[in-house]
Amino acid sequence: MKLLSGAIAAVDHGGSLGRASALFPHAPKPFVDLSTGINPHSYPLFDLPATALSRLPEAGQLLELAEIAALAYGAPSAAHVAAAPGTQILLPRVAALVRPGKALVLGPTYAEHARAAAIAGHAVAEVGDFEALAEADLAVLVNPNNPDGRVIEKAHLLDLAARLRAKGGLLVVDEAFMDVGPVEHSLAGDVGAGGVVVLRSFGKFFGLAGVRLGFALADRLTAERLDAQLGPWAVAGPALEYGIRALSDTAWQADMRQRLVQDALRLDALLGRYDVPVAGGTSLFRYLSFAEASILFSALGESGVLVRHFGDRPQVLRIGLPGSEAEWQRLEGALAGWVARREDAPKEIGQ
Repeated sequence: MKLLSGAIAAVDHGGSLGRASALFPHAPKPFVDLSTGINPHSYPLFDLPATALSRLPEAGQLLELAEIAALAYGAPSAAHVAAAPGTQILLPRVAALVRPGKALVLGPTYAEHARAAAIAGHAVAEVGDFEALAEADLAVLVNPNNPDGRVIEKAHLLDLAARLRAKGGLLVVDEAFMDVGPVEHSLAGDVGAGGVVVLRSFGKFFGLAGVRLGFALADRLTAERLDAQLGPWAVAGPALEYGIRALSDTAWQADMRQRLVQDALRLDALLGRYDVPVAGGTSLFRYLSFAEASILFSALGESGVLVRHFGDRPQVLRIGLPGSEAEWQRLEGALAGWVARREDAPKEIGQ
């Protein structure tokens, strides 16, 4: 068990081009940003009605979004859906649904869950054993996991939820990447019994992170409680428009899932050609775990290709999908340059 006494401190995340420029000031620009795990093929942009910006959002639109989200994610009904300006803002509110106690986060994973639990007053620890979560008042896991893609089977999750519910605890399952995961292991359809909150992110799969839209799926009373905390007009007009249209567009979603699988396989093949082992991931990102990971991170960064590194785990990286042929070529060139320098290194030492 890893105690996280400093969990309230701000967390360093991928996707900051400002930090990348400071770290690699001489890298060619623009950066190829593969550090986020966000779909590089975003849902098509469309002209928003002027009222999306000039008027406050209508309650009827929010209800329509909740109904569509419930259908898209498999929640029992719209009454089990709380919509928010991104799941990030939901994390401390969800963590506060149970009185302060012991929060256990199945890790390593997305660091904001531990920080949110600490903000809510919990004593937070990270555990590597799924069974240990049963000891928590608040248990948190990401399914599929970020960054390694680990999946916990639904039967195990339901058993854990029942054990926590019996003692007044709460299971939080972050399904941010379930859009490209094995949906048979989603708990979205099981939130009605209580004791479970499922988080779903809109921006990752639809490639529209800047829209800031996310959902908490929960029993009716919990969804109402979260809605009340967020208050009126929590979801902006443009986010409502994009959420309603994109979540309804099942044809685009099906085509995109196939495209992402093909892109992920292409990435596997490219990494394999340069002897970079793939240890896990989803079709939105790949997880790398090997001794030279930190060296590869620096080599790619100096070539203008940004991937996600982890300060406490220098042997692992997460790499997202290139979004264009030009980005694929830059990634391949950066990998080729890294291999060439590695092969030349012994000769340089001997001179």
